[in-house]
Parts: sequence; structure tokens; C-alpha cells
Amino acid sequence: MNDSPWAAEPVPAGPAYDRGAALPGGPPVRAELPPQEPMPTPPSQAPQASSQPPPKKRAGRDLRAAIGVGVGLGAVIFASLFIVKAVFVGVVVVAVVVGLWELTSRLQERKGIKAPLVPLAVGGAAMVIAGYVRGAEGAWVAMALTALAVLVWRMTEPPEDYLKDVTAGVFAAFYVPFLATFVAMLLTAEDGPQRVVTFLVLTVVSDTGAYAVGWRFGKHKLAPRISPGKTREGLLGAVAFAMVAGALCMEFLVDGGSWWQGLLLGLAVAVSATLGDLGESMIKRDLGIKDMGTLLPGHGGIMDRLDSLLPTAPVVWLLLAAFVGTG
Repeated sequence: MNDSPWAAEPVPAGPAYDRGAALPGGPPVRAELPPQEPMPTPPSQAPQASSQPPPKKRAGRDLRAAIGVGVGLGAVIFASLFIVKAVFVGVVVVAVVVGLWELTSRLQERKGIKAPLVPLAVGGAAMVIAGYVRGAEGAWVAMALTALAVLVWRMTEPPEDYLKDVTAGVFAAFYVPFLATFVAMLLTAEDGPQRVVTFLVLTVVSDTGAYAVGWRFGKHKLAPRISPGKTREGLLGAVAFAMVAGALCMEFLVDGGSWWQGLLLGLAVAVSATLGDLGESMIKRDLGIKDMGTLLPGHGGIMDRLDSLLPTAPVVWLLLAAFVGTG
């Protein structure tokens, strides 16, 4: 029981004892109103579970623009490939020079690395042409001369950061024009256009399979630190799509090819294309950029389209040489 006198005496009602009024013989007190129960919510105002379905997954790029640009590039490539081989070599040279420009520009903007563009562009064009005319030997000689030109060209500037700049320059020479030279070398065979088509189709189908399966079923990340959007399910889709396309291409396009060779070729292409994509993602993460350029709406830059093609070219050239020869 409470011993306080305030608890024993009831508080009279009236205006003199309103909230904050003084009681006789004591300090003022505040009359506490009894707690009120919350008003029930009318049924019409009761919160209802949202009937809207969860938002669907959407692609991160402008799909219409990407398709339009892809169709346009495909038309240019196939037209040059089957009309005059030399024109297709010119298309490869242009892609190489633009890719070098994008890569060296991003290196200078984001890292302050000044890889000399002029010797890279001239040497890169010479590399592709030498590979087409003289084969692998010509490509290696052109690569060595391009690296030497990069070293000499950079000597015209102060020595600060010389090693960093020339290292980036030699890397760019190998990464873009040297790997692209294998595309020109594919063209030198008697069925060269068919081999180039096989190379392009398998790479595109691999990327498409990875995107489609990963977008629909992807749950387990493949390399979250490098490319969070890639999944293991997407990789399996790339392998499956590329192996089917490889079997068809080797059976019906490449002279002397067999379907089982196409299965192996498709598997190798899926792996090399994925590694190439991850490799460029690593470069872009290091540079802190999303795309290498903005030249191709819906795609980014030229280098954003060459990322899976460049490392795949020597793989396709080597396997086709092993399966059906270089002629």
C-alpha cells in the first residue's frame, strides 16, 4: 500500500482543480487522464498488402540501340568479309586503332599514364597487315618493332614515369593489335571467310548464352569482386550455347571439320571469351570506369566489344590449325 498522503485523498472535481491547479496544503499537481484506447482503423483504411508484382529484371543498357548497332556492325563485317578480303583487313585495322585510342585515353585520364599513341597506332596497323601477308612470323616481327618504337618515342619526353609509360605502351601493343592479328591470320586460309564467321559466331553466341541464362536463372556469382553481374549459371549457358554453335559451324562451314571438333572449339571459346570479359572488367575497375568509350550506343566503346573477341582469336586460330590445318 502507498504511504503517500497524495495517494489517500481523492482529487475533487471542478474548475479549481484543472490540469496544473494547486491542491490544498500542497504543491500543484497535474491531473492525469486515463489512457485512451486507439481508435480502430476502418476496414476501408486498413493497410493492404501490395498487389503489384515485383519489378522485373531489366538490362542495364539500351537494348534497342545495342541491337541496332550490333546489326549495323555485323552488316559491315560480313559485307567486307565476303566481297574483298583486303577490305575486311582494313576494318580490323580501324577497330584496332580506335581501340588503342580508347585504351590510351582512359589510361591517361584515370591514371596519368601516357602510353604513346602514334607508334602504337602505326605499329598496330602494320602488325595486322603483316600477320595477313606474312603470317605468324610477320606478326611477331611487327610486334617487336612496335615495342621498340614505343621505347624510342617516349625518350623525347622527360624521364619521369618513363618505365610506367612504356610498360603500358607495350601492354597495349600486345593486348589490342597483336591479338587482333590472329583474326587476319584466320582469313588467309582458303576457307578464311568461313573461319572468321565461325570465330565471330561462337564468340557472340557465347556472350548471348551467358547473358540470357544468367539474366533468367543466375543466382551464384562467378567473380563478384571483378564483375558482380556474371554468374556461374551464365557461364554454363555460354558453354552450352557455344558448344552447339561450334558443332554446327565445324560440320557445315569449315572445310574438313567435324562436329566433335566443334564441341571442343565451343568449349574453348566460352572459356576464353569469359576470361577476356573478366580481364577487361578488371582493367575498368582499376581505372574506375564503366565503359571504355561512348562511340557505340548501347555498347560503350570499341574496346567494350573487343573484350571477349581479342583473347578468343588466338584460341580459335590455334585449334583450327590443329584440327584442319592453316591452309
